[in-house]
Amino acid sequence: MYRANPARYSKMPYNRLGRSGLKLPAISLGLWQNFGVTTPMYTVEEMIHTAFDGGIVHFDLANNYGQPVGGSAEENFGRVMANSMRPYRDELCISTKAGYGMWAGPYGCDGGSRKYLISSLDQSLKRMQLDYVDIFYHHRPDPDTPMEETAMALDQIVRSGRALYVGISNYNRAQTAEMLSLLRELKTPFVVNQPSYSMLNRWIESDGLDKLAVEEGFGLAVFCPLQSGLLTDKYLDGNIPEGSRASRTEWLRNDVPRQVARLNALNEIARRRGQSLAQMALAWCLSNPAVTTVLTGASSAAQIKENLGTLDNLTFTDEEKAEIEALL
Repeated sequence: MYRANPARYSKMPYNRLGRSGLKLPAISLGLWQNFGVTTPMYTVEEMIHTAFDGGIVHFDLANNYGQPVGGSAEENFGRVMANSMRPYRDELCISTKAGYGMWAGPYGCDGGSRKYLISSLDQSLKRMQLDYVDIFYHHRPDPDTPMEETAMALDQIVRSGRALYVGISNYNRAQTAEMLSLLRELKTPFVVNQPSYSMLNRWIESDGLDKLAVEEGFGLAVFCPLQSGLLTDKYLDGNIPEGSRASRTEWLRNDVPRQVARLNALNEIARRRGQSLAQMALAWCLSNPAVTTVLTGASSAAQIKENLGTLDNLTFTDEEKAEIEALL
């Protein structure tokens, strides 16, 4: 029987999500890849237990996670909740999203309609065996649905008790400002945007989304902080290992030869800091004051433990910052 590590809160920093009362761990676990039907249940359970034992209390899902079978990540998470994590429910911050196609017909396709969002969340709650989620996100902007309708659906979701807070994902600065205004008018607890962000993907800086987050008091929970594994030691020799993400993804495969010199230079800085390249890349994301948490994926418990090693060195000297910036 699983018993959580009694020292699980001794090391992890918990950052306030904007100006809300909610705190998230500096490192969170995203269940996008490797938590669906292709991963054995004992591995899924081991990864979730390892994360929680290390102070990771935020688990991020979406209705379509677990490809090739959308929803299977939520189903597996629900099994773990039922089998071993139910006693710790009040220690967890669980989030899910809707915005991509999930079922046949006009109501299950990509969108932001009230019909789709509420139906999708009801399905997610059943799969995860939960009464509510802590954060519910609209997964991406929908140009075919008035933003007012999406905002009103998010408001209804909170007022119905299905979620405690709401957020958005993949919205740029202008879209975020519009949604923020609508939700404030409704007095809906909007607390977070979830964009992609990494050393090699800094669009939130040029777009100004990170500045808006600081100014307006919401947090950023950033995904792909390791650029789909590129910011690890996996590709430092320029080769693409069989079975790696790059071996299956064309844009990543093409990016490896273009980035290998830069990756090795960054890796040398990380080595001097006593870190792996991945650990330094996570710490770098967290150094942006707009970023509340980095959403990390995993394929094994060992990978989660390595990510937790980031906490040993989260600060950068001025010299390190300048050296990294020159490379980026």
